[in-house]
Amino acid sequence: MTSVETRPEAPVVVTPAAPSSSQRYRVVWRWHFYAGLFVAPVLLVLAVTGSIYLFKEPFEQWRYQDVRTLSQPVTTALPLSEQIAAAQQARPGAPVMSVIPPTSSDRTTRVILQGADSGPWAQGISVYVNPGTAAVVGQIDDGATFMRVVRTIHGELMAGTIGDRVVEIAACWALILVATGTYLWWSSRGRNRKAARSARGRLRRLHTLTGVGGGAVVVFLVISGLPWSGVWGDGLQRIQDRTGSTTPSADDFPHTSTPLSGDLSANPDAKVPWAAERLPVPPSQDGHAEHGASHGVLQPGALPVENALAAAWPAIRSCLPGECDLKVLLPDGPQGVYTIVAEPRRDPSDAQTLHVDQYSGRVLVSYGWAEYGVLAKAVEQGVALHEGRRYGTANLLVMLGACLTIVTLVVTGTWMWWKRRPRGRAGAPARATDRRTAYGVMGIMAALGLLFPLAGVTMAVVLLVDWLALRRIPALRRVFG
Repeated sequence: MTSVETRPEAPVVVTPAAPSSSQRYRVVWRWHFYAGLFVAPVLLVLAVTGSIYLFKEPFEQWRYQDVRTLSQPVTTALPLSEQIAAAQQARPGAPVMSVIPPTSSDRTTRVILQGADSGPWAQGISVYVNPGTAAVVGQIDDGATFMRVVRTIHGELMAGTIGDRVVEIAACWALILVATGTYLWWSSRGRNRKAARSARGRLRRLHTLTGVGGGAVVVFLVISGLPWSGVWGDGLQRIQDRTGSTTPSADDFPHTSTPLSGDLSANPDAKVPWAAERLPVPPSQDGHAEHGASHGVLQPGALPVENALAAAWPAIRSCLPGECDLKVLLPDGPQGVYTIVAEPRRDPSDAQTLHVDQYSGRVLVSYGWAEYGVLAKAVEQGVALHEGRRYGTANLLVMLGACLTIVTLVVTGTWMWWKRRPRGRAGAPARATDRRTAYGVMGIMAALGLLFPLAGVTMAVVLLVDWLALRRIPALRRVFG
């Protein structure tokens, strides 16, 4: 009888998650937690004010219809120069910043006069004039309108330069939140299915699905808004200047042989498209330099506004009517020019900016979409999409959805933290014990910090505070982990 040797069955070994993967998850989660905790209030303010500002145009059309719309259409309009004179009589001594002619026969002419403030981006006083009678219909302080206040909160938290920097920091960290949140979702797929059925699990699921579903639109919303910021936007402008992607050369302008000088970036009157702010401006050439400069007041021998507008009309009429607003900036001093801007409401490629000699009426410069560089075109299209006007109602609803996504993420994230935090502690995820993994994640964060400088500065501050205080002071270590 032969015996059969039986070998013991090999035990089933369950391989746990790789320690490095668990450590990496913990490091990313800790950064995600603290970033969300610190910037959540600012992001909430930006999302709420941004969602309101999307409806600026219909709101102001309704709110100011008494001064913008006429009960009876005008059959014959008086010259713009007479309408401007009537507006100036309503506010004696106030220089003219710009003039917006009516786009239809039942609209008033808007003459913007300088208000109490001056300097770049200063808002004026809009005087609305009946084009048929030159009667002043009403006046609006543009710096005190509801939407202007919303815009100021959205852009700088009503705190000037400091507020602008805080907004930029929050916006940059929003991108990092999306990146880290995506990693956390991807790494934890399929885990804790049972926990997902609990109330806290459902809340986490809502937070996760909202971030994954709307993260891409949120990223676009942030990046398309960064060109307005102080540090990142200025850096982008310098890159465009160095690469020739914003400012055309003089060879691009067939209408002039005069030297191009200056720009409109620091001119408070120049509410022109973003990409056109730093484009060169030529001087008027008619030998009137002996006259003293008087901002917003035409020089002796200068042509009336309507003549300058008529000279520019062939270049801009393809953008009108209906799809563009027209804006006329008066000459600034004896060598200043009429600047005429056709601002499209939807497609930025329809924009046109012209400089007209104030004495001869000759078009010195006419530039539009063809003269913008690649980066400038991308920024202009991004701005139109960001403001929800590029593709009408559909565009507006998508941007509104992005704002509501941010609100949902902030509320659910804060709620989850509040429910899970231990008493007397911040409830932050535990530190990683593997320094190698922590340094690897911090290396990636450092790369993001170089791309977004203010976020990089705040990262350095957080790491310094963590090293000097949170790890060394027992009371702080207990609270923050």
